[in-house]
Amino acid sequence: MTSANMENLDTVLIHATRLGNTAVISEIIATGQDVNVQDEKGYTPLIIACYNNRYEAAELLLKNGANVNASDHGGNTALMGVSFKGYEDLARLLISYRADLNLQHGNGGTALMFAAMFGRNELVKLLLSEGADTTILDVRGLSVKDLALQQGNQQALELLS
Repeated sequence: MTSANMENLDTVLIHATRLGNTAVISEIIATGQDVNVQDEKGYTPLIIACYNNRYEAAELLLKNGANVNASDHGGNTALMGVSFKGYEDLARLLISYRADLNLQHGNGGTALMFAAMFGRNELVKLLLSEGADTTILDVRGLSVKDLALQQGNQQALELLS
């Protein structure tokens, strides 16, 4: 296959993932296409599937070698995205594929910090039960407790105590 065809497949794979079109994703995977390609922002198909709440697409990508800990150009991972969005089922899927709970994006934020800041308290519970580190500080020196306090997220503060 020519490099132009491969680039076209990258674009189609990313678009199909955004839509959750598992039939097209499967066809592209069958061609041997790399499932860890990145778009201009560094988003991988897995990051896109998770951010758009496409469980079946995410699962298909993971079963076919998607890097669960890949990050975009800002250092954001799929787990950070679902923690921000509040998609507990996808968080469980990613954790089952050994997502690193304690990776930090460019500003030092973690999945747990996203969950606490955006009131995704079911995810706060899940991440804590899976062993997320509460002592990590972001670039400003703030912990997850500090961020929950800033946001007035009383339930997260109780979970973190």
